[in-house]
This record gives sequence, C-alpha cells and structure tokens, in this order.
Amino acid sequence: MAINQAVDRSAMSAAQAQLARVDSEGCADHSYRRTLLAAAGPAANRDLADAVHLLCSLYGRYPGLIEIALNSCPTGPVRDWLRQASDSYERERLYLVRLTASVGPLPSTPGAAETEAALVAQRHAIETLATSERRGCALGAATALMADWPAVRELLDRAADRIGLQKPAMILPDHDSIMRVIGEGTDGLASERALGFGGQQLLLQNRGLFDLLEARAAARGDF
Repeated sequence: MAINQAVDRSAMSAAQAQLARVDSEGCADHSYRRTLLAAAGPAANRDLADAVHLLCSLYGRYPGLIEIALNSCPTGPVRDWLRQASDSYERERLYLVRLTASVGPLPSTPGAAETEAALVAQRHAIETLATSERRGCALGAATALMADWPAVRELLDRAADRIGLQKPAMILPDHDSIMRVIGEGTDGLASERALGFGGQQLLLQNRGLFDLLEARAAARGDF
C-alpha cells in the first residue's frame, strides 16, 4: 500500500508540474496576446486576422499533433485519452478553419518568405514531438496543447466577436482529465522528464508563434 501511495504522489507531482509549466511558460501571459485581446484601433482587425491565419497554418491541419501521437500510441488509458482529446479538438479545428475563411485574407506583410519558413520549422518541431519514441514526450506535448489552448481560444473568440461569427462551446479535456492521464502515462523519472520536455517544447512553439505575430505587426507598422 505504501508503494502505491508513493507512486500516486510521484504521478501527481508530474501532473502538477505540467500544469504549472503551462501557467508559467504558456501563451496566456504573452504580451502580444494581451495586446491583441485589448486592440481596438484601425489595425485591430488586420492584426487579429493575421493571428487567426497563422494559428490555422500551425493547428488547423489534419492530422495534427494529437492524431499523429494517437497513431503510434499503444492500447491503454493514454490512447483512450488521446482519442477523446482528438474528438474534442476536432470542433476547435473546424472553428479555426471557419474563422480563417471569415476574417479575410492574410494581411500583406514584409518578410512573407521568412514567415513561411518559420511556420514550416514549427510544424516540423511539433510533428517531431508527436512521433517521439521517448515514453511521455508526445503525451507531454498533447497535454500542454490542451491546457494552453484556452488562451488561444480566447483570442479566436475575440476575432469572432469582431466579425459577428458564432462561437461553438469549448469541450476540451479539463485539468482533472489531464492530471489523470499524466498519472497513467508516466512511470518514473525518465518518462516524467520526457513529458516535461514535450510540454516545454510545445509551449515554446506557441510562444514563438506570438513572437512571430508581434514581429509581423511591427513590420506592417501596426504598433
């Protein structure tokens, strides 16, 4: 019994660390995300459209991170969670694609080739995390994406409000679900470290995208 309790505490610690990582390293507190949420000037629609288009380029494609991870995940609770997360995220993907079609064209911005190269590199990095053979890495990336997505969704909803587009309810896995699957998907320091690495790298891509958006806005002279 004492051994099981120790394992449970270790698993819970890994889950708590992952959610704390999202809080401290996710995109919620990125200064440019906050700028976009508060934007009300003449450039606001253009900047929001830019954000929607680039987010769609990174996360609107199928298969995405979760589906790629699901394809190579063995039968068990982690695979079950990934399947449920994939089903839930499909609503978000369709919303993102529909919103992209509604906000207008991608704003003309100097350095288009550099932007595309950066997006290609980000997509490759995310696919690499999803296909990692290190136990826990893909789960770390997937759970980080699910925990960080509400901050992205807030921005999408801001863009939808400005153009009068209906917003679907968000039904992604909650924190309790994320904590449970981390407990089921990690079994020691090696898998916990891999999970932490996957989560950290995914969050790095999300913040990097907002860095790119900020640079593009500056190149257009929007702020």
